[in-house]
Amino acid sequence: MTDLPGRENDPNENPFAMFGDPEQMAAAMRQFADMLSAPAGSGPVNWDMAKNIARHAVVAEGDPSVMEGERREIVDALRLADLWLNEATELPSGLTSPEAWSRSEWIEKTVPVWRRLCDPIAERMVETMGGTLGGAGLGPEGQAMAAQLGPLMGMMRQMGGMMVGSQIGQALGTLAPEVIGSADIGLPLSDTAALLPGGIAAFSHGLEIPSEEIRLYLALREAAHHRLFQHVPWLRTQLFGAVEEYAKGISVDTSALEEQIRGLDINNLEQIQEALSGGALLKPEETERQKAALARLETILALVEGWVGTVVDAAAEGKLPSVAALSETVRRRRATGGPAERTFATLVGLELRPRRLREAAALWQALAADRGIDGRDAVWSHPDLMPRAEDLDDPQAFVRGEARLDLSAFEKPETGEDKPGEGGSPDKPGDA
Repeated sequence: MTDLPGRENDPNENPFAMFGDPEQMAAAMRQFADMLSAPAGSGPVNWDMAKNIARHAVVAEGDPSVMEGERREIVDALRLADLWLNEATELPSGLTSPEAWSRSEWIEKTVPVWRRLCDPIAERMVETMGGTLGGAGLGPEGQAMAAQLGPLMGMMRQMGGMMVGSQIGQALGTLAPEVIGSADIGLPLSDTAALLPGGIAAFSHGLEIPSEEIRLYLALREAAHHRLFQHVPWLRTQLFGAVEEYAKGISVDTSALEEQIRGLDINNLEQIQEALSGGALLKPEETERQKAALARLETILALVEGWVGTVVDAAAEGKLPSVAALSETVRRRRATGGPAERTFATLVGLELRPRRLREAAALWQALAADRGIDGRDAVWSHPDLMPRAEDLDDPQAFVRGEARLDLSAFEKPETGEDKPGEGGSPDKPGDA
């Protein structure tokens, strides 16, 4: 039967008009199928859906497979960089099987860590969405909306998981074209050292520096991060613990959520997805506990980045003529905040930014000048030995404070006699 002119976009005549075009309809149906495929008890986020959305995003922008020549260049650069680092740090190699990844491979291989970071806040978001869409705590308009959704209330939690998964997938899809390796956002997203040819190309844009130098410098940074994360066992726990502690103070702004769902067309999947996308709904409580977690996280990130920059610059000195320009480019990229920081703010509700890079680098340089490479790197042996936020204000005071770094009092046999100046504090373990 022939449609009457002008009626093809009428939803009463054409129930598929809301989808706009076949591609939009196919995407909506694919997301709905992903939602229904989520296994029971799989957690607050449909991670299969998140991965699919992220991979569709990068493929749409162009994500060629890594060519053999590119793979060989990157693996060789990582291995050479790792050799250079032997002269700049006492920490042993963290390189096992270096790899070159496409953007899709980066998504696939880093999702387990993103899951650990995002699930705590996602759980809170999904629960709040389900309660809010059910009318809990809402005003008359919100409760009226919930009444319309009555037949679908059994799916609210699953739909919330779909919406959060969609948001995460979109965020990762936005981040993937910008990342350079597995550690350049400051957190260890994989145990495998890897670089992305596409990320290196994006970083190199506008730099009048030979591509070999840029690739080697970025390989040095990737290899240095892996030395640190592989051989400082407490560091990973401290970083993730600070993120998780901060996330505990995040809530979902129910008043903003109610505002979002006013006038919502429940037949419009895209509109619902946009309303519940979550980023603007995250509301830090700004408690003292949360402020302390944020300060601790920023300090640890600054110390990691400061150490990596110091070690990499030392390893590259005399070998890479453009090391100073590359170092400054990376420092500005991290300090001013780029796609990684914005994406993390969307996913977890905070800006992942080491705000005091220069002070941290100055502290590590002062330690190396005073105690040598061994003494500098020995500070990583225990979290109690690490500089605190206030130490970044006066690196020389931290360097001079050797008593704080002296653990000999904990190791010497107890004789019952402590000489003055040798740690005879009443707080020392073993003292009565």
